[in-house]
Amino acid sequence: MIASNELNPDYFVQTAEMLCDLVNELQEKLAIIFEFINIGGGIGIPYKPEQKTVNFFTVSEGIKKVLVKKNNANLKLFMENGRMITGPYGYLVTTVLHKKDTYKKYIGLDASMANLMRPGMYGAYHHITVLGKENDRTNHQYDVTGSLCENNDKFAIDRQLPEVEIGDLVVIHDTGAHGHAMGFNYNGKLRSAELLLEEDGNVRLIRRAETLDDYFATIDFEQ
Repeated sequence: MIASNELNPDYFVQTAEMLCDLVNELQEKLAIIFEFINIGGGIGIPYKPEQKTVNFFTVSEGIKKVLVKKNNANLKLFMENGRMITGPYGYLVTTVLHKKDTYKKYIGLDASMANLMRPGMYGAYHHITVLGKENDRTNHQYDVTGSLCENNDKFAIDRQLPEVEIGDLVVIHDTGAHGHAMGFNYNGKLRSAELLLEEDGNVRLIRRAETLDDYFATIDFEQ
């Protein structure tokens, strides 16, 4: 993978062309026969509402043309698209515990970087909505913070949202690829449960919440 969350389909076609050129060069110089190329991951998802999904028809048609053009039509194509497959289908649902109005307005949640690390670690954008207020005017500006004692534990900075009250449910979108998988137990945080919304509307528990017994399970108290 030489890109991350790329939304331009032409990029992946260019990557395939670069790999085909390398394959042809190595086959000619070293007499190596290649069975496949792997363009890796990096296919992005539209984290922001105004962004569009990658056009996979454009990617597919473009790569097929490259394989024929470079005389590599016999090569298999491998890809690694975990974010694209799982990312858009996970949501972090959290409750507003605190409000603070000083020189800025803050919303404090019961979730934290332990549940979703990306925004705090490198400023990644995740869309945020307030349950039941999806159609309200977004005329209030907040920093949306987690519950860790770290100043970078923020899900959003200067985010325009409807007016938020203590007890509101806040939904953080597109967490299916980098939510639980990047979770941790710093400050004694326990990983939350995961629920699956099925096609018939039923909700099923697919991962129970961690307990204190889980937290201490690997400590050897006998030593």
